[in-house]
Amino acid sequence: MKATRKATRKAAPIRSLLRLTDVSRSYGDRSVLRAVTMELASAQCTVLVGDNGSGKSTLLRLACGREQPTSGEVRFDGEPLHEDSPRTRARVATVMEAGSAYPDLTVREHLMLVAVGHGLGRRAGEAVDRVLAAHRLADHAGSRPSALSSGQTQSLLLASAFVRPHDLLVLDEPEQRLDARARVELAERLTAHKRRGAAILLATHDDELASAVADHVLTLEDGRATVAPVRGDR
Repeated sequence: MKATRKATRKAAPIRSLLRLTDVSRSYGDRSVLRAVTMELASAQCTVLVGDNGSGKSTLLRLACGREQPTSGEVRFDGEPLHEDSPRTRARVATVMEAGSAYPDLTVREHLMLVAVGHGLGRRAGEAVDRVLAAHRLADHAGSRPSALSSGQTQSLLLASAFVRPHDLLVLDEPEQRLDARARVELAERLTAHKRRGAAILLATHDDELASAVADHVLTLEDGRATVAPVRGDR
């Protein structure tokens, strides 16, 4: 009897996606970031750590094109990064601290709008069903955001990022308002997401979440960055 060879899916090749070179950001006379240089590849996660006010949120906004640096350069997949670029909108997903859902839509309608708006077409319904289940929102699919708890609202914002295709996921303290079970599920989801090839840039105060997903840790202090690899298998 001939042995059968199982088909295996080749992992996507790792490539550099996000590069910041000597990036500084000032607001008037206040310097927030000073000559920050970092690189993030596909299938990797860099975790940002630092005290409140250290510049983590500013760096995240620069990394997804919501702000432009005062000096230096931000490139995504080799090209200058701008939020209004269709290419950026299609390939970069975000969950930011001040995020919100469409107040006049139900949970399902909100997710369908995101999915269809990012090109899923006929696959949108299936994708929405999947994230509703994964984020334990299926029982609230017909509810409006105002009827959700704070934790459920945060889960909806996370589901909005996961329902759409993207190469880079930028997260600003996504564990906020999540209960213990949801935090564990978030760590598992991000780990699986990274293994499928996504690049993740994450600011968090949750040491367990950081330890579970980080390949590199970028520490911000006085506007300056130090990047160090995380030892051990991921």
